[in-house]
Amino acid sequence: MGKKTKTNKKIQVEVEEKSNFSPAQIKKFFEEVKVEFTKIVWPDKKVTFGLTGIVIVFSILASAYLGSVDLLLGKLLDSFLR
Repeated sequence: MGKKTKTNKKIQVEVEEKSNFSPAQIKKFFEEVKVEFTKIVWPDKKVTFGLTGIVIVFSILASAYLGSVDLLLGKLLDSFLR
């Protein structure tokens, strides 16, 4: 029974070392995240506003298209069911 206790402790220690939630692993993760954030190249203000405008225009066009298709199919289905 003494050997089982040693083996169980050894297995438990190995599992704890491989755990992603140990304080050392968490600290390492955040340090790596910080390093990766320094590599990010952020767009300037002009590019950001331009791309935001494109997204807004595309969203308006897509919603108008989908709304008109929905309205058309609704009217068509309504007339078909009457």
